[in-house]
Amino acid sequence: MTQQTIAYGLTTEVALRYEQAVERTREELAKEGFGILTEIDVKATLKNKLDVDFRPYIILGACNPPLAHQALSDERDIGLLLPCNVIVYAADDPEKSTVAALDPVKQLQLTGNRNLEPVAQDVRARMERVLDAVAS
Repeated sequence: MTQQTIAYGLTTEVALRYEQAVERTREELAKEGFGILTEIDVKATLKNKLDVDFRPYIILGACNPPLAHQALSDERDIGLLLPCNVIVYAADDPEKSTVAALDPVKQLQLTGNRNLEPVAQDVRARMERVLDAVAS
């Protein structure tokens, strides 16, 4: 079940190992029309750059082209707030993971452009469906 446990994001804990959670998240994002534009393996990056160990953690930069186009048409500089970041990381219990997405309603409120509210609500609904589907 999707929760808003942080002020700026939607999150859910899932009964899936990290690798499974990443795979399911990708699948569910695709079902909602999101492609992955960027991917950051935080664990590998921190090991490579700082020689520190960190839990498995990935940041997926997800984009739904029609919705991105609509937002860019209403606010040219909205690219500063795109793509939609979705994270997956291993929980302390190796049989569980956390999946979270930046709340697009909170994110797009930064613009002060009320024309973006319908897009933000649409993206939020899609992200909630993604998180709920990954958790089920």
